[in-house]
Amino acid sequence: MKQKKWPVRLISGGLMTLALVGVAVAAGQQGSKNDPLVTLSYLNDQALPAILEQVDDKVADKQTELEKKLDAVVDGYVQEVESKLNGSSGSSSGGVFQIVNLKAGQTVVGTAACEFLLRSGTAVCVSDSAPGLIDTTAGSTLSGGSALTANHLYLATIDGRGVKASTDVTIMVRGSYTIQ
Repeated sequence: MKQKKWPVRLISGGLMTLALVGVAVAAGQQGSKNDPLVTLSYLNDQALPAILEQVDDKVADKQTELEKKLDAVVDGYVQEVESKLNGSSGSSSGGVFQIVNLKAGQTVVGTAACEFLLRSGTAVCVSDSAPGLIDTTAGSTLSGGSALTANHLYLATIDGRGVKASTDVTIMVRGSYTIQ
């Protein structure tokens, strides 16, 4: 019985050896000079153009976005220059008040952080919603249509808030504003 087992063991050992040698040979040939994992022609013909196309698309998108922002800024400057040439708006920088004279019915509308000081005449607050103007002198808030008190300092906390003249008025304004 011992004599019959040795040929089976010999054949199974040989088959295992052949299998291991085959796996080792196959693993050893991948990525060699003759069979590289990634060829130079693939990189030059496929990968590089695809990467460059993606980069070009991203650059074009960013350029379009920046052009739109630049156009908006330029349009803002053009409008500011035109309105200054027409005398219908202004901006006082450096903490200096500008004297603005309004006729009855005219409105001065400021941007956020614009300050108004009613010197003479009567005027009302212009505001679509609360808060209208902040009366920093009295420490209160005016709603739209409320009368301004002379020699009180008012602050616009939101763009579009302003003062409408009921009679001819003189107002001191600090900040960006337009007259309507």
